[in-house]
Amino acid sequence: MLLGFLLLDAVLLALIELLFLPSYLGSVQVPITAALAVVTTPLLVAEAARLSPRRRVAGAPLLVWFATVFVFGVFGPGGDIVLLNDWRSLLLIGGGALPSAVMLGIVMGKNPRT
Repeated sequence: MLLGFLLLDAVLLALIELLFLPSYLGSVQVPITAALAVVTTPLLVAEAARLSPRRRVAGAPLLVWFATVFVFGVFGPGGDIVLLNDWRSLLLIGGGALPSAVMLGIVMGKNPRT
């Protein structure tokens, strides 16, 4: 049940990070949600790994987050493309996926047989 809540958190965080990505602070573009992705997605992976030592369970939040960003970014609400072709999108995807992959590698290193 807790894993379900973690996966729901991954979906909600991906949607929030995606929809608020083009936000401005005055006249300056500030992709603060990319920084949010850098912090939250590895935490979700670490918490899932704490629930179960299996790699599939630990990697599930990363896969759900990435799938949500891809599906809603490319096939957004009403057919709109939310994931734009600029540096902020790359920063969001890289900032969410790379630290989570590193955390997943740490988890796999601690439990090599599972």
